[in-house]
Amino acid sequence: MQAHIRDLQRTFDEAEVNSDIEALNTLLADDFRSIGEQGYVLDKQQWLGKFADFHYTRLESSEVDVCLYGATAIVRCVQRCQSTWRDAEMSLTGRVGQVWVQLTEGWKLAGIQFSSIGHT
Repeated sequence: MQAHIRDLQRTFDEAEVNSDIEALNTLLADDFRSIGEQGYVLDKQQWLGKFADFHYTRLESSEVDVCLYGATAIVRCVQRCQSTWRDAEMSLTGRVGQVWVQLTEGWKLAGIQFSSIGHT
């Protein structure tokens, strides 16, 4: 099961890099919440809407750790990314925590939280 969750995490990363709203919509739980590295909170529609102004140019996850707790999985990793927001280039290295939950329709990402660990 850990391998399946790692595959979902990679699929999520790929969907983000490709700004694949359809795939992201399928992967996110309806009550999904994101907590950004500066403390802001986005719900599912806000998260999907950010791709109007935001695009990844590179996203790499490493040090991926998956812990299973019944129908819940916690994923922790380090992400290094480069992106643009409203044409401004950004670079960030951060620790990311994801909460995946198993629902009747399959595994969904219910929450994600980012913590900056400096620039690279």
